[in-house]
Amino acid sequence: QYACAEYAAVLVRHDIQASMSRIGNPYDNAKAESFMKTLKQEEVDGRDYRDIDEARQQIGAFIEQTYNRQRLHSALGYRPPVEFEANLPPHGVAAQQPHAA
Repeated sequence: QYACAEYAAVLVRHDIQASMSRIGNPYDNAKAESFMKTLKQEEVDGRDYRDIDEARQQIGAFIEQTYNRQRLHSALGYRPPVEFEANLPPHGVAAQQPHAA
């Protein structure tokens, strides 16, 4: 679906480089594939948006309010991304490694 000529032409017009997995290999971009699956299952499927503006608003709200602030992510120790990010060391500060005894 993302390799169609019309889509590719839009990317070229906006100087955007496409990044796609090899045919039949979703593991090339597993994190993006996982996110899209979650977005479709938890927000898009079964919804009937009035128009593109409502779709943008509702999908944006899902990402910001639910996915980033409430939804627990196994890869982040079952914490939402905002909580995980809040506990990261400041940029440029290396995490301290435990010293061997």
